[in-house]
Amino acid sequence: MARNFVSLLEASARRSPDQPALVWPEGALTFAELHRRAEVLPAALAAKGVKPGDRIAVAIANRWPFAVALLAGWKADATVAPLDPLLKHDERAEILADLAPVVVLEESDVAGGEAGPPSTTMTTTGLGGLHPGPRHPALILYTSGSMGRPKGAVLSHEALAFANKSWAGPVMALTPDDVVLAVLPLAHAYGLNGALLAPLLAGASVALVERFTPEAALEAIRRHRVTVFPGVATMFRRILDSPALARADLSSLRLAVSGAAPCPWELAQEWRERTGVRILRGYGMSELFRPISYLAADATESPAAIGRPVPGVEVRVADDSGRPLPGGEVGELWIKSPAAMQGYVNSPEETREVLTEDGWFRTGDLATVSRDGWVEIVGRKRERILRGGYSVFPQEVEALLLTHPAVAEAAVVGVPHPELGEEVAAFVALRPDASAEPHDLIAYCKDRLAAFKYPRQVTILPTLPRSATGKILKASLRASG
Repeated sequence: MARNFVSLLEASARRSPDQPALVWPEGALTFAELHRRAEVLPAALAAKGVKPGDRIAVAIANRWPFAVALLAGWKADATVAPLDPLLKHDERAEILADLAPVVVLEESDVAGGEAGPPSTTMTTTGLGGLHPGPRHPALILYTSGSMGRPKGAVLSHEALAFANKSWAGPVMALTPDDVVLAVLPLAHAYGLNGALLAPLLAGASVALVERFTPEAALEAIRRHRVTVFPGVATMFRRILDSPALARADLSSLRLAVSGAAPCPWELAQEWRERTGVRILRGYGMSELFRPISYLAADATESPAAIGRPVPGVEVRVADDSGRPLPGGEVGELWIKSPAAMQGYVNSPEETREVLTEDGWFRTGDLATVSRDGWVEIVGRKRERILRGGYSVFPQEVEALLLTHPAVAEAAVVGVPHPELGEEVAAFVALRPDASAEPHDLIAYCKDRLAAFKYPRQVTILPTLPRSATGKILKASLRASG
């Protein structure tokens, strides 16, 4: 019988109870202390009416109470839904109306609890493996809402276990000697798994950073001797552009990991040249934890590809009717993974749109898969721009714009056109101290792309709007275009 995921974390904690599990500038919690604090909350949750299988929301920043609340929810056999504390009132209200949790845990609900006696002896209630096989989902993760209203992806304990064994094992090759930087939002899939749960599962330490700035990230790496840095492309870019990098100590760092928004090959190259550290690129989403990735033990790199399927995952590309296509042809990327969601909360029709009866997840991404298994994302199926009968894939135009020396970020969308159906529109943010005019960037693309592909309008913005996990909010750009 499958186990509650917290049982796996408890087993890891028993191996090194006195090792720091969470560290931050003002303190630390050992594995024993972390689980003792999490022992206290289930009784408090029960007093609030929480029963096994109930949903609880956790709205806490990247601080130790988040981890305590998460573990306590699972110890109570509840389904936990992390909420980004930076959500605006209306955004949070929309999610809570859909989720209908029994309780919403804030930091004050957790930080004031007693931690139990200051010994290192593990009590059976905390670490004795008394949790039955899970009868209820482990997590509900809400998507960023970049393409519309947020949807809650329901994930099982089995999915969580597979995902984090993959993260901790072949992807990052974590050991108890590692220290992993947790600067990504822990309320989102990438930060939750790659920066918190996988390290705890491996017995590694987690260095908490509440809010990303280049200075804060670099200081945490120095202070805590961080070895693994999961981040997003914008974080790596901002660090490379920061004056703080010149005086930073990155000697402990062995690996960086990218996720959420794609990490351009040129950025990964520049990062490695200037820091000496490789960025492991990969692909995943709230509904499907990192099924495609480069692996720590495999030095192979393919500039255009996002990686290969991790062990235990299958991929294929399919046409609009679902028929598998030969290797090298462009089609929708379908993925079959033990870490796939069970469905969306309150959305059976939307669930059927993405999950087939035999377990394939339709990603909505257009891709090719080589004979060697390398996956290259061409664009979004729904983002494909149809301009006068021609198909334009935004990623191709974005990749070219990023080769311009003045461009730091680029996003391309289709905007309505009375004759062509859609026109190609680009939005860019420039590098610090760089300058360029829209007509310069249009000419740059015109010289290098087919006539139907290059953008006819370019808008320069201070920064591009992004979700908490770094994904560009193209729906917002499209509406402004």
